[in-house]
Amino acid sequence: MEVKVNAIKFDADDRLVEFVEKKANKLSKLCDEITEIDVKLKVEKPAVNGNREAAITLVMPKEQMFADKVADTFEEAVTQALLALENQVSRYKEKQRGK
Repeated sequence: MEVKVNAIKFDADDRLVEFVEKKANKLSKLCDEITEIDVKLKVEKPAVNGNREAAITLVMPKEQMFADKVADTFEEAVTQALLALENQVSRYKEKQRGK
């Protein structure tokens, strides 16, 4: 599984990239079908609280899932988006078992 971290219009420091990769890699334990996780980080309206956005796309052979969260910090936004994706993966797996 490949994790891509893209910082849009700013330079993400190594600590943030490592945090995102570590959190994203935990999703691979839920589902071995995941081939790629694409994380886009950007700052919305710089002078406002709650302006850090994390848009995460999870790619599987027959499925693609997406979550987009905005929070005060990138860590918080990434964590919330990954939780939303965990729920989506769980529902996907339940649906697959039901077939």
